[in-house]
Amino acid sequence: MLRHFLQPKWIAATVVVIVIASLFIVLGFWQLNRLNQRTTENAVGEERLDEPPADLDDLLVQADGDLSAIEYRRAIATGTFDVEGEVLVRSQVYLGTAGFNVVTPLIKEDGSAVLVNRGWVPLNMDTVPVEGAAPVPIAGTVNGWIELSQSRPPLGPKDPEGGRLVSVSRIDISRIQPQVAYPLAPVYLVLENPTTGELPVPLAVPRFDDDGPHLAYAIQWFGFAMVLLGGYFFFARKQLRSSV
Repeated sequence: MLRHFLQPKWIAATVVVIVIASLFIVLGFWQLNRLNQRTTENAVGEERLDEPPADLDDLLVQADGDLSAIEYRRAIATGTFDVEGEVLVRSQVYLGTAGFNVVTPLIKEDGSAVLVNRGWVPLNMDTVPVEGAAPVPIAGTVNGWIELSQSRPPLGPKDPEGGRLVSVSRIDISRIQPQVAYPLAPVYLVLENPTTGELPVPLAVPRFDDDGPHLAYAIQWFGFAMVLLGGYFFFARKQLRSSV
């Protein structure tokens, strides 16, 4: 009986099945690990949003260079909006309608500034300063949450180097910095205002109740491994019976 399975073709087939099944199992555990990471990130993000607002400069000092440690923290900044330094972020959608996000620098008392994402406007508002939106308060206190500077993904659109850009693909602070005369904070704020019916439309506060598809993918990979091993077992048994 065992001799039947010691033939080269059976040894090769068994090795291939074991390797593929092992790969499926590894992928299943990898998805479980991603689920654990996602759950942890969600818990951290939710905890940060629940913390009381703090002064942006104090949070930057507290971060001590680790900006990811203050992502999603609610922050307060006081200064004067510079509408001449405004930029539009392309490819933003609100309720199925394409448009832009309006990003305006807020110059603080010390002469530095922080970019503020004030919300969404439709495609016809494609000039800066944005016309037709609610007037920007000349000076005041901004309440929002902290987001990190955005970087270009491997296949993402690339903004031209040099020169002033009216619209950008993402809020890349290092790209926007050369077109303003004051230093920008290494993070930006997303304005948090109640919906007033005016433009720009405030962006929704991040939600951290979605763990993603990782558990379903893990079950899928483990299922593939079981089907492969089970199918090979029954196939081998059938071949053994037919050879007797």
